Amino acid sequence: MGEILALVEARLLTALGEPDARASVTFLGADRIEVLRFIDGDVVRYVTLGMSAQPMTDPTASVVDPSKGPRAELLLSVRAGLADTDKVLRPLAVLAASPQVEGVIVAPGASLDVGGPLWPGAPFSSVLVAEPGGLVEDLELDGPAPHGDGPAGAAPDPVRFLPLLPMTPNEAAWKRVHGAQELQERWLSHGTDLRDPLRAAVPLD
Repeated sequence: MGEILALVEARLLTALGEPDARASVTFLGADRIEVLRFIDGDVVRYVTLGMSAQPMTDPTASVVDPSKGPRAELLLSVRAGLADTDKVLRPLAVLAASPQVEGVIVAPGASLDVGGPLWPGAPFSSVLVAEPGGLVEDLELDGPAPHGDGPAGAAPDPVRFLPLLPMTPNEAAWKRVHGAQELQERWLSHGTDLRDPLRAAVPLD
Protein backbone atom coordinates (compact mmCIF):
# COMPACT_ATOMS: atom_id res chain seq x y z
CA MET A 1 0.00 0.00 0.00
CA GLY A 2 2.72 2.46 0.96
CA GLU A 3 4.62 1.72 -2.23
CA ILE A 4 1.59 2.50 -4.39
CA LEU A 5 0.95 5.80 -2.61
CA ALA A 6 4.60 6.79 -3.01
CA LEU A 7 4.27 6.23 -6.75
CA VAL A 8 1.01 8.17 -6.84
CA GLU A 9 2.55 11.11 -5.01
CA ALA A 10 5.55 11.08 -7.35
CA ARG A 11 3.18 11.21 -10.35
CA LEU A 12 1.33 14.17 -8.82
CA LEU A 13 4.56 16.07 -8.16
CA THR A 14 5.71 15.45 -11.72
CA ALA A 15 2.43 16.73 -13.17
CA LEU A 16 1.58 19.54 -10.74
CA GLY A 17 4.81 20.52 -8.95
CA GLU A 18 5.30 20.69 -5.19
CA PRO A 19 2.15 21.02 -3.05
CA ASP A 20 1.99 24.16 -0.95
CA ALA A 21 -0.15 22.51 1.73
CA ARG A 22 -1.48 19.13 2.77
CA ALA A 23 -3.90 17.82 5.35
CA SER A 24 -4.91 14.35 6.49
CA VAL A 25 -8.24 12.95 7.64
CA THR A 26 -8.87 9.55 9.22
CA PHE A 27 -12.26 7.84 9.26
CA LEU A 28 -13.33 4.86 11.34
CA GLY A 29 -12.88 1.70 9.29
CA ALA A 30 -10.79 3.36 6.58
CA ASP A 31 -7.16 4.16 5.89
CA ARG A 32 -5.94 7.74 6.27
CA ILE A 33 -6.76 10.07 3.39
CA GLU A 34 -4.56 13.05 2.63
CA VAL A 35 -5.54 16.05 0.51
CA LEU A 36 -2.75 17.95 -1.24
CA ARG A 37 -3.14 21.53 -2.43
CA PHE A 38 -1.34 22.81 -5.51
CA ILE A 39 -1.29 26.41 -6.75
CA ASP A 40 -1.15 26.94 -10.52
CA GLY A 41 -1.40 30.65 -11.27
CA ASP A 42 -4.94 31.73 -10.37
CA VAL A 43 -6.12 28.12 -10.03
CA VAL A 44 -5.88 25.99 -6.89
CA ARG A 45 -6.02 22.23 -7.24
CA TYR A 46 -6.97 19.81 -4.47
CA VAL A 47 -5.96 16.17 -4.95
CA THR A 48 -6.61 13.21 -2.67
CA LEU A 49 -3.85 10.78 -1.73
CA GLY A 50 -4.80 7.46 -0.16
CA MET A 51 -7.93 6.41 -2.02
CA SER A 52 -5.85 4.38 -4.49
CA ALA A 53 -4.16 2.31 -1.79
CA GLN A 54 -6.95 -0.26 -2.10
CA PRO A 55 -8.86 -1.28 -5.25
CA MET A 56 -12.55 -0.44 -5.37
CA THR A 57 -14.69 -3.57 -5.24
CA ASP A 58 -18.36 -4.39 -5.60
CA PRO A 59 -19.68 -5.09 -2.06
CA THR A 60 -22.32 -7.46 -3.51
CA ALA A 61 -19.77 -9.66 -5.29
CA SER A 62 -19.58 -13.21 -3.93
CA VAL A 63 -15.86 -13.55 -4.74
CA VAL A 64 -13.47 -10.62 -4.47
CA ASP A 65 -9.90 -10.62 -5.79
CA PRO A 66 -8.00 -8.38 -3.34
CA SER A 67 -5.54 -7.35 -6.06
CA LYS A 68 -8.09 -6.43 -8.76
CA GLY A 69 -10.41 -3.51 -9.16
CA PRO A 70 -10.23 0.12 -10.24
CA ARG A 71 -7.98 2.50 -8.31
CA ALA A 72 -8.40 6.25 -8.31
CA GLU A 73 -7.66 9.57 -6.69
CA LEU A 74 -9.89 12.65 -6.92
CA LEU A 75 -8.90 16.06 -8.30
CA LEU A 76 -10.78 19.34 -7.95
CA SER A 77 -9.67 22.59 -9.64
CA VAL A 78 -11.15 25.99 -8.69
CA ARG A 79 -10.21 29.62 -9.14
CA ALA A 80 -8.25 30.95 -6.18
CA GLY A 81 -9.23 33.89 -4.00
CA LEU A 82 -12.97 33.96 -4.76
CA ALA A 83 -14.22 31.75 -1.90
CA ASP A 84 -12.97 29.84 1.15
CA THR A 85 -12.40 26.72 -0.92
CA ASP A 86 -9.86 25.24 1.52
CA LYS A 87 -12.88 24.04 3.50
CA VAL A 88 -13.39 21.47 0.73
CA LEU A 89 -10.62 19.32 2.23
CA ARG A 90 -12.89 17.29 4.49
CA PRO A 91 -15.69 16.75 1.92
CA LEU A 92 -13.04 15.57 -0.56
CA ALA A 93 -11.60 13.18 2.00
CA VAL A 94 -15.11 11.86 2.72
CA LEU A 95 -15.63 11.13 -0.99
CA ALA A 96 -12.19 9.49 -1.25
CA ALA A 97 -12.96 7.24 1.74
CA SER A 98 -16.40 6.21 0.43
CA PRO A 99 -15.13 3.12 -1.46
CA GLN A 100 -13.68 1.73 1.79
CA VAL A 101 -16.47 2.89 4.10
CA GLU A 102 -19.55 2.41 1.92
CA GLY A 103 -18.40 0.09 -0.88
CA VAL A 104 -18.93 2.80 -3.51
CA ILE A 105 -17.17 2.42 -6.87
CA VAL A 106 -16.28 5.89 -8.13
CA ALA A 107 -16.19 6.07 -11.94
CA PRO A 108 -16.58 8.69 -14.69
CA GLY A 109 -20.17 9.81 -15.11
CA ALA A 110 -21.08 9.22 -11.47
CA SER A 111 -22.58 11.85 -9.18
CA LEU A 112 -21.18 12.17 -5.68
CA ASP A 113 -23.08 14.11 -3.01
CA VAL A 114 -21.43 15.43 0.15
CA GLY A 115 -24.70 16.33 1.89
CA GLY A 116 -23.89 20.03 2.24
CA PRO A 117 -22.01 22.90 0.58
CA LEU A 118 -18.56 21.95 -0.72
CA TRP A 119 -17.24 25.05 1.08
CA PRO A 120 -18.91 27.94 2.96
CA GLY A 121 -21.37 29.70 0.67
CA ALA A 122 -20.83 27.24 -2.17
CA PRO A 123 -23.81 26.77 -4.52
CA PHE A 124 -22.72 23.14 -4.94
CA SER A 125 -23.27 20.08 -2.74
CA SER A 126 -22.38 17.44 -5.31
CA VAL A 127 -19.86 16.79 -8.07
CA LEU A 128 -19.82 15.04 -11.42
CA VAL A 129 -16.93 12.62 -11.92
CA ALA A 130 -15.29 13.43 -15.26
CA GLU A 131 -13.02 11.39 -17.52
CA PRO A 132 -9.37 11.08 -16.38
CA GLY A 133 -6.18 11.54 -18.37
CA GLY A 134 -6.17 15.25 -19.03
CA LEU A 135 -4.23 16.96 -16.25
CA VAL A 136 -2.59 13.91 -14.66
CA GLU A 137 -2.00 10.78 -16.73
CA ASP A 138 -3.02 7.34 -15.49
CA LEU A 139 -0.36 5.61 -13.38
CA GLU A 140 0.34 2.08 -14.56
CA LEU A 141 1.29 -0.28 -11.72
CA ASP A 142 3.78 -3.08 -12.21
CA GLY A 143 2.61 -6.66 -11.74
CA PRO A 144 2.03 -9.35 -11.14
CA ALA A 145 0.26 -8.57 -7.89
CA PRO A 146 0.10 -11.16 -5.09
CA HIS A 147 -3.13 -13.08 -4.83
CA GLY A 148 -3.58 -14.34 -1.29
CA ASP A 149 -1.45 -17.40 -0.63
CA GLY A 150 -1.83 -18.74 -4.14
CA PRO A 151 0.02 -18.00 -7.37
CA ALA A 152 0.71 -14.49 -8.53
CA GLY A 153 -2.23 -12.77 -10.13
CA ALA A 154 -2.49 -10.24 -12.92
CA ALA A 155 -1.09 -6.74 -12.70
CA PRO A 156 -3.20 -4.34 -10.66
CA ASP A 157 -5.41 -1.84 -12.43
CA PRO A 158 -3.81 1.56 -13.11
CA VAL A 159 -4.45 4.49 -10.80
CA ARG A 160 -6.69 7.04 -12.51
CA PHE A 161 -6.91 10.68 -11.44
CA LEU A 162 -10.57 11.60 -11.70
CA PRO A 163 -11.51 15.29 -12.12
CA LEU A 164 -14.51 16.46 -10.10
CA LEU A 165 -16.89 19.07 -11.58
CA PRO A 166 -19.11 20.84 -9.00
CA MET A 167 -22.84 20.74 -9.73
CA THR A 168 -25.66 22.91 -8.41
CA PRO A 169 -28.70 21.01 -7.10
CA ASN A 170 -30.65 21.84 -10.29
CA GLU A 171 -27.79 20.60 -12.47
CA ALA A 172 -27.52 17.40 -10.43
CA ALA A 173 -31.27 16.77 -10.81
CA TRP A 174 -31.10 17.50 -14.55
CA LYS A 175 -28.13 15.15 -14.92
CA ARG A 176 -30.07 12.31 -13.25
CA VAL A 177 -32.69 12.61 -16.00
CA HIS A 178 -30.56 13.42 -19.06
CA GLY A 179 -27.17 11.89 -18.21
CA ALA A 180 -23.65 13.15 -17.62
CA GLN A 181 -22.77 13.68 -21.27
CA GLU A 182 -25.78 15.91 -21.91
CA LEU A 183 -24.92 18.07 -18.89
CA GLN A 184 -21.30 18.42 -19.97
CA GLU A 185 -22.39 19.38 -23.49
CA ARG A 186 -24.71 22.02 -22.03
CA TRP A 187 -21.87 23.43 -19.93
CA LEU A 188 -19.68 23.54 -23.04
CA SER A 189 -22.29 25.17 -25.28
CA HIS A 190 -22.86 27.94 -22.72
CA GLY A 191 -19.15 28.52 -22.05
CA THR A 192 -19.58 27.65 -18.35
CA ASP A 193 -16.50 28.33 -16.21
CA LEU A 194 -16.50 25.13 -14.16
CA ARG A 195 -13.64 26.44 -12.02
CA ASP A 196 -15.63 29.43 -10.78
CA PRO A 197 -16.45 28.60 -7.14
CA LEU A 198 -19.41 31.01 -7.15
CA ARG A 199 -20.90 30.37 -10.60
CA ALA A 200 -24.61 30.15 -11.25
CA ALA A 201 -26.28 27.09 -12.71
CA VAL A 202 -26.19 26.69 -16.47
CA PRO A 203 -29.56 27.40 -18.19
CA LEU A 204 -31.49 24.12 -18.25
CA ASP A 205 -34.66 25.10 -20.14
